[in-house]
Amino acid sequence: MTTFDLLIRRAQLRANPPGDLADIAIAEGRIAAIQPGLTGEAGAEIDARGGLVTESFVNPHLHLDKVYTLARMDELAMRDYHGGGMGKAMNAIELAARVKDEYALDWILPNVRRAVWLAARHGVLHIRAFADVDSKAKLIGVEALLAVKEEFRDIVNLQIVAFPQDGVAREPGAAGLVREAMKLGADVVGGIPWIEYTDADAQAHVDAMFDIAAEFDKPVSMLVDDAGDATLRTTEMMAVRAIKQGWQGRALAHHARAMALYPKPTLQKLIALLKQADMYIVTDPHTGPLHARVRELLEEGVGVCLGQDDISDAYYPYGQNNMLEVAFLASHLLWMTTRAEMDILYDMVTTKAARAIGLPDHRLKTGAPADLVVLDAPDVFEALRAHPVPAHVVSRGRQLAVPDLA
Repeated sequence: MTTFDLLIRRAQLRANPPGDLADIAIAEGRIAAIQPGLTGEAGAEIDARGGLVTESFVNPHLHLDKVYTLARMDELAMRDYHGGGMGKAMNAIELAARVKDEYALDWILPNVRRAVWLAARHGVLHIRAFADVDSKAKLIGVEALLAVKEEFRDIVNLQIVAFPQDGVAREPGAAGLVREAMKLGADVVGGIPWIEYTDADAQAHVDAMFDIAAEFDKPVSMLVDDAGDATLRTTEMMAVRAIKQGWQGRALAHHARAMALYPKPTLQKLIALLKQADMYIVTDPHTGPLHARVRELLEEGVGVCLGQDDISDAYYPYGQNNMLEVAFLASHLLWMTTRAEMDILYDMVTTKAARAIGLPDHRLKTGAPADLVVLDAPDVFEALRAHPVPAHVVSRGRQLAVPDLA
């Protein structure tokens, strides 16, 4: 008789008709078999009781060094970021930067640990996590995230982004700090070119970060066009550089909110570039009044996924690291409310989000890594409606026990 490490019994799969249940066998951290009535023994069993079992959730965008910092701030940055059609988004970033005057490991580390445990509780097992690097933050945020990455290496996978939040041309020495962060062990080169004062400086920002990415052979994640300004074109700059450098599939654009204001011909040109660059867009429609044109991007075959972005910081007061909650909010904000659209939203927090951060094998299939959630809901519709904490979370083939976070 075959022996497995873990068996999940009576699982509802998204591909199966309602009530057509299957068993999932796991061995050595991977999915060994998926079929009804599996025979065999296991060291542990989970009875899904007809609940939906899928890939775990993925958060491709979280400013992890800043979680729970709202208590240290006033609400001036949030007012400017959310108000006036995002015309004062740059001012909001300058106001939000004040929290970095008091960056210290002794308070950042507990905040980050809490947020990562919250992710584990909600079945979010892969996070692309940003840490600011500049004259205020220095490398403190990167050091905190690196420490927590090691602590959680068998539970939640963190991809750490060295992020020059305050610019490169505007912030002398920031590019050097990004390079130092990569030497320390950061996984992704960040960027925010739209924050620069001129188009020439924005292009220099893009080029400098892609140069560092080439030097360390790492992917790139950039916050682009994150303001209510129809003249912003840094998404285009990023896509063009990715194509020239051969970084197709290794460059990820976040926000791109200004495209909400683009005329149709400009949007179509950008879409063509995004497809050539194989460049996904991460959209976070709940954290600002403008957002990428998700429907049109999807219709044209551009990869789009959803991110949490912030948890209780100067830009956004809420957030639980619950990607089902993010998809629930997006369903309203994007008016994606049919069952077919709900399925797309679910992909945008699981398989599409995984593909965006370089995890193409993150699928419920034989041989894939066993990072799974067992939901107390029979289908995607009910999962989004209630966005519940998973009944069970399986990470690297092991059932997680998450501590009480109260």
